[in-house]
Amino acid sequence: MSALPSESSPLSPPPFPALGKAHARRLREIYRSAGWPCQDPLEIELLAAGLLDRVRGPSGHESLRVTDAGVQLLATTLAKNRAALSAHEALVERVALEMGRAGRIAWRGLALRAQVPAEAGDKLSWCVAKPDVFSIRNTSVATYVDPIVHEIKVRRADLLGDLRQSAKRSAYLDLGECWYVLGCDAKGRSIAAPEEVPPECGVLVLENGRLTTARAAPRRSRNGLPFGVWMALAKATPVTGLDEDAQALLGLPVGIGGLER
Repeated sequence: MSALPSESSPLSPPPFPALGKAHARRLREIYRSAGWPCQDPLEIELLAAGLLDRVRGPSGHESLRVTDAGVQLLATTLAKNRAALSAHEALVERVALEMGRAGRIAWRGLALRAQVPAEAGDKLSWCVAKPDVFSIRNTSVATYVDPIVHEIKVRRADLLGDLRQSAKRSAYLDLGECWYVLGCDAKGRSIAAPEEVPPECGVLVLENGRLTTARAAPRRSRNGLPFGVWMALAKATPVTGLDEDAQALLGLPVGIGGLER
């Protein structure tokens, strides 16, 4: 039976757990905040790994600061995330940024309540629509928001399956003007012809690395947005990092959903 370690021979520390996505996410949150401690296991592991420092302020309160090693981990994680970005996500990001450059406020991955025709009768039923990109004009007049939905497709099978869901398309049209954005296949060809998309929707195609309008969406008059949609937008975070000169585009006759007309 082995003897217990004495005070002069302390126990070796256990192996440090591998850093995962949760650690990188917490580092990112601390880097973007005032650095108030949570005092939970994640924070303990980040401090032990030397990725965080405790800083005592003049008032005696402690805050957290991301160390140089932590910043390096954030940069490495960011590079990995960009490399792993799928074609769909990359095109979603591009459309959202283009909407920002057109003087709009854009969101990705929203869950919005919409009304669609019920299966039987003329009654309407509620459903949750999740457009890839949802944007409104940057305006203080509620009736001028001009909501637009962009649904991004980079695989033909995914597009054809989506087009068979008329209720999903009706939900998008209930939210605003609807556009399908078609990516390219491995040979650089558009995954579909514009005529394959129902005429009530506009079509954007990716050609030679540029988004161009294949068919404009029919213009629809709207009286603002329902209260529930406003609440969802208020709780969500719009796309950041947009063109700082986007404000200059407000009032110009740009073709918003189709970028240019």
